[in-house]
Amino acid sequence: MASEKGVYTLLAVRNAFEVLAYLAESPNDTTLQMITSKVPMTRNKAFRLLATLCDSGLVEQDKPSGSYQLGINAFCFAQKLVRNSNVITLAHSVIENLAKKHDEAVYMAVIKGDDVLFLDMADCDQQIKAMPLIGKTFPFFTNAAGKVMKALESTESIEWLVNKKRSKSKHITNPERLVSELFEIRSNGGVSIDSGGLGEGVISVAVAVKDYAGHVIGAITMIGPSFRLLKERIENEIIPSLVEGAAIASEKFGYMPA
Repeated sequence: MASEKGVYTLLAVRNAFEVLAYLAESPNDTTLQMITSKVPMTRNKAFRLLATLCDSGLVEQDKPSGSYQLGINAFCFAQKLVRNSNVITLAHSVIENLAKKHDEAVYMAVIKGDDVLFLDMADCDQQIKAMPLIGKTFPFFTNAAGKVMKALESTESIEWLVNKKRSKSKHITNPERLVSELFEIRSNGGVSIDSGGLGEGVISVAVAVKDYAGHVIGAITMIGPSFRLLKERIENEIIPSLVEGAAIASEKFGYMPA
């Protein structure tokens, strides 16, 4: 007999939440067997539940390996749910002021594994601009936000990460050049500029945001077309503003530079 607390609950829905919670805390190579060992379901029921979650975009399956991970729609829902969380609440006014000042789209991005999630956005009034990226994920090496966040990890992490990508990914055409770029970002004070990684003619500029312990918790990044984000404007106008904005955001998270 169902307990009083669970008398009106649907087992399938509860199982779905448990699967999503497990995937959120698990590595990207989570198998069906691993899921059924944590969530009390038969293999057949788990397979059908995962198929339903995949159809909704909440879960994605890697076809070659058959493993599962959270899908893009899960992050879109999460973005809406955490609209009032610290990362967005504390940083939104900063990116909003930057967007108004420069009339360019500005994002708050965070790292998820080896990918970048564009968590929050302050849009601009320009007629020509990149497609909104809020709620979307991209490999870290395709954009300035991902590069600056990875560049400020330990040197061992950088070398390990790129060596892993060298063996598993064909998308990084020149791993040695990427390593050099990450170390250059690390040495120049943590400012990253990327051209073309998010699309032809798209420029992204980013500066990291840190917390009270000095850990990188995200990046403020401006994204726009190359014909507006010219080198002189980036160096003289945009980078100083982003550095100042990231410092303000970091201070809100308790960061005190040495």
